[in-house]
Amino acid sequence: MKNKKTIKTLPVGKKDSDEKKMDGHNKIEVNEQSNNQRLDILRDGSVLADKAYQLRHEMLEMCIKAGDGHVTSSLSCADILTILYYGGFLRHDPSNPDWKDRDRFILSKAQASPMLYTVLADRGFFPKKEMDKFAQQDGIFGVHLQYTVPGAELSAGSLGHGFGVAAGIALAAKMDRDLFLTYTLLGDGELYEGSVWETAMFAAHNSLNNLVAIVDRNYQCTMDFTENLLELEPLEDKWKSFGWEVKRVNGHDFLELFKAFKYLRSRRSRKPTVIIADTVKGEGIEYISNVPLWHGGAPIKEEDINACRKDLEDRKNG
Repeated sequence: MKNKKTIKTLPVGKKDSDEKKMDGHNKIEVNEQSNNQRLDILRDGSVLADKAYQLRHEMLEMCIKAGDGHVTSSLSCADILTILYYGGFLRHDPSNPDWKDRDRFILSKAQASPMLYTVLADRGFFPKKEMDKFAQQDGIFGVHLQYTVPGAELSAGSLGHGFGVAAGIALAAKMDRDLFLTYTLLGDGELYEGSVWETAMFAAHNSLNNLVAIVDRNYQCTMDFTENLLELEPLEDKWKSFGWEVKRVNGHDFLELFKAFKYLRSRRSRKPTVIIADTVKGEGIEYISNVPLWHGGAPIKEEDINACRKDLEDRKNG
């Protein structure tokens, strides 16, 4: 790959003069950060795909060790978090988690905390060995997201809660004339909550064009498929009717994700944006993919553990 250089991905969005010392494992081999050059990487796909595999593997092993965690919910959003944290879109600084100009990321589907914890550890917000305390009484890593974890913006778990907080943060930024973006990731089952649509109306009414909602559209919620419980489609039309700009992408295609995110800072629209990312619940591990009964658990039985590990390894080699 031509013009390759080591980009210090922490802190993303800062100038060279603002950068602080970073550990070697927080570097990733990518091209120059212009849109065209980053597109070359994404067309190749191997850099971010390898990172996404690593994150899935580490998340799975953490949950196996703990015997807990929403594995399938975490797998479906792994590529979304990879493009945000490693694709140059989410401005952040692990050496200064409270950096005033950081972009805010609100994990409203807080059951996917295992994947966010894995990303934050890999980015250097805290040592990876701390993840051994996931779902343990003496640890800070709850099965649902805990704000005590460096890099996490709030505690969440009650669906619909994080989205409202994200809108409040975006409104405060407007009032203070701050330029950061607020991203929030929702599950599609979360859209059954009335508070989601109250927030959608609030955001459009207040012209929160600094708010980006991402819907992890994996077509499952709790114990069944969404369309068997309450139909969500046509989902794009619903969001448009609430005054939002809408983009729909394949949530496992880095090029499509890149194109959806790249225009957000330069666009002139006054509307908030929602990116509907079509995903597969359990993506990367066929053994537990699209099986609703795997919603809330980690593999515990030896046969399940071995099957999950094998599927993930086969996916990497395939």
